[in-house]
Amino acid sequence: MSAASVIQYGLFLLIVTLLVRPFGGYLARVFSGERTWLDPALGPLERALYRFAAIDPTVEMDWKRYTSCFLLFSSGGVLLLYLVLRMQPVLHTFDPAYRPGPVAPDLAMNTAVSFATTTTWQAYAGETTMTYFSQVFGLTSQNFLAGAAGLAVRVAFIRGFARQRTSLLGNFWADVTRALLWVLLPLSLALAPVLVWQGVPMNFAPYLKVPLVQAVEYAEPTKPARLTGQLIAMGPVAALQPIKNLGTNGGGFFNANGAHPYENPTPLTNFVAMLAIAVLPASLTYTFGRMTGRPRQGWVLFWVMLVLFVGGLAVGHIAEQRGHVLVDEGSITARVTTKPAATWKARRRGSASAPPSWPRSRHRTARPGPTARCTTASRRSAAWSPSSTCSSGKWSSAAWGAGSTVSC
Repeated sequence: MSAASVIQYGLFLLIVTLLVRPFGGYLARVFSGERTWLDPALGPLERALYRFAAIDPTVEMDWKRYTSCFLLFSSGGVLLLYLVLRMQPVLHTFDPAYRPGPVAPDLAMNTAVSFATTTTWQAYAGETTMTYFSQVFGLTSQNFLAGAAGLAVRVAFIRGFARQRTSLLGNFWADVTRALLWVLLPLSLALAPVLVWQGVPMNFAPYLKVPLVQAVEYAEPTKPARLTGQLIAMGPVAALQPIKNLGTNGGGFFNANGAHPYENPTPLTNFVAMLAIAVLPASLTYTFGRMTGRPRQGWVLFWVMLVLFVGGLAVGHIAEQRGHVLVDEGSITARVTTKPAATWKARRRGSASAPPSWPRSRHRTARPGPTARCTTASRRSAAWSPSSTCSSGKWSSAAWGAGSTVSC
């Protein structure tokens, strides 16, 4: 393990540890009804919500009623999100270049259930499947609501340990409201400007169509084609990212999720995202100690979690740094076959000889070019063109400019 890796891991764990006490104490004050610095601004809004929904926050519930309210709340979220995903063509009309259809019934139900339970299994490509309305009103809002419900259940679990002579666990609706207003919304509003500052998009603009620097020829089932432009996805990405990480949810705005440069463009955004994922779960250990009156037990839970996390971090680091056993020097070969134009001409003439097949590679996909064979030493993919040639482990191509070479 390099010194740089040790410094990064150590700095991350140090910051998380330093944040456990202030965040954990804040959560304990919020859910115990104690005064916080956000009360003057959020107190009137909280009372207005209670009046609107006809909720008495002072009426506490036993575990049966608390669980029933949680299931009712989650089921309503599933139904609402399912309807949004199924009706999204009706709700998205302003962008003529991007008009996705309704999400398939099975995928819509899978997505709705997973978001309502904060498992958030992303079985779709957000930039090609979802509309802006679905991403913001459907997925982002469900991240907030499901995250608040999960936080409320955690607090009720802690109260179960703290209250030994009563079966009451608190008021589910009051806990969800305070989790939203005092915890998730302020943190998301604080993190979103940082992401925008670092380059994460936050707009409702139509997708951009930009010309390619160099046109690309490719084969369609019936004829050769030429690609001259690319459609670049836009959207309110910065609105989804903070709550996705704070709620430890998996569904990102783009298919590649946190590996996409629009979701995670810089090392700072990556570090902030990791902190957002880790701080609340780690802080709840201190909250446990404060609310149960046993702060030492809370710290014991934290240190046990930290030791387990460091063990998993070491295993993950070793696996990532060693790479794959098959990606060795000389272990992968690629054969470049005839040009697409020649292939289509042969088919149109009714040639009896079929063009050579293109072997698939798990490590890269290359476009057909002139016949050649090259054993690769590095796994970088080169944009091969009909004028490409391979010699001594190097590709030279007019596409790369005069005299330029790329490892192959």
